[in-house]
Amino acid sequence: MDWRQASSDEPEREQAMTIGVGGVSKEQALAGLQDMTQGAQPIGLDEYRVRLAKAQAYMQANGIAALYLNAGTSLNYFTGLKWYASERMVGAILPAHGALEFIAPWFEVGTLHDYMQLQGEVNAWHEHESPYALFVATLARLGIAANLEQPPRIGIDESAAFFIADGIRQCTDGYQLVNGREVTAHCRMRKSPQEIALMQRAKDMTLAVHQATAGILHEGISTTEVEAFIAEAHRRVGATGSYFCIVLFGEATAYPHGVKNPQVLKQGDMVLIDTGCTLHGYISDITRTYVFGEPDARQREVWQAEKAAQAAAFAAAQLGTPCGEVDLAARRQLQADGFGPGYALPGLPHRTGHGIGMDIHEWPYLVSSDRTPLEVGMCFSNEPMICIPGEFGVRLEDHFYMTEQGPRWFTQPSHSIDDPFGLAVAC
Repeated sequence: MDWRQASSDEPEREQAMTIGVGGVSKEQALAGLQDMTQGAQPIGLDEYRVRLAKAQAYMQANGIAALYLNAGTSLNYFTGLKWYASERMVGAILPAHGALEFIAPWFEVGTLHDYMQLQGEVNAWHEHESPYALFVATLARLGIAANLEQPPRIGIDESAAFFIADGIRQCTDGYQLVNGREVTAHCRMRKSPQEIALMQRAKDMTLAVHQATAGILHEGISTTEVEAFIAEAHRRVGATGSYFCIVLFGEATAYPHGVKNPQVLKQGDMVLIDTGCTLHGYISDITRTYVFGEPDARQREVWQAEKAAQAAAFAAAQLGTPCGEVDLAARRQLQADGFGPGYALPGLPHRTGHGIGMDIHEWPYLVSSDRTPLEVGMCFSNEPMICIPGEFGVRLEDHFYMTEQGPRWFTQPSHSIDDPFGLAVAC
């Protein structure tokens, strides 16, 4: 059955709405999930070619002669080649003019060709040879010659390990090495409709997992049990499992990325669950916070302050506005509600949000120092968490993307502390 058809099936929908938090077995909750990946298409060759052309146009306009893309996300983004970074140099060389080429150990050439989406010449080195010298020799062969008086600018992928950048530096007299982020972030921070569609589906999947997870909570369940359920639930909706998972109960919710030891759920505990999955390389990342049992007045007050800060950030996210102003809008709202100021606790100890795409955190960022103007296609988390050490924390995290009409939510924010998934409203 198509997952979209199931979501509109009235008897199933009514049953989901009456579940609330707690009272469902793990087996029942998993049985209510189904594969949600049908129709989701991976990025195709045409889009990879568009990305390379955009990068080369930027390089030509900004005097960057070549760009090295190291194994990892940027290599995948521009070429479709999935390869994990290791102690060996594997990557691609993109000249400002001309064809894409690759560099890799000789013994990996066959495997590299097997994984290639876009084809290109492979410059191969044996184990006793220097890949960095080969890289420089390839630049020269491509017509990018060393020049001590006017060194060509060579962008190095910001994610490349220091040993790679340092190895290249030692071989590049007559070249100027610059941070390749100038090119990669320029291209990656503005998402295409296809990228946004993949992220939308991934976030729909994780939101369904969140809702199912709320249903299985019961007194005495451990955070590790919940994490295992979430991994299986992500598999049920079509992911390979959880890309990451943070489950916190009680006072541990005051620590944004958790604590060392697992917790066991008690009545009245704040519950914070932050998790996501990947779909064709694109990531979801959603946090829900609510109370197991009846919230007290303090929990309600703080939860509402968090919701107000998230809404203030969203309202400030208008085209042309610097990213940092979104962060400041959330902090002003929090300060008005008695938190902060700035990063002071109790309050918001980290930035309001991050860019997202193929990396869970990528440029640009919703932090006061980032003055990048908001543009169509940019995608962000919105999570101005309130941390109260010794008590609890509240993080409501949803993501939005910029359209011609302004910001648009990928997932609707939590409705209330009593009805975090808006089920009563949907009725």
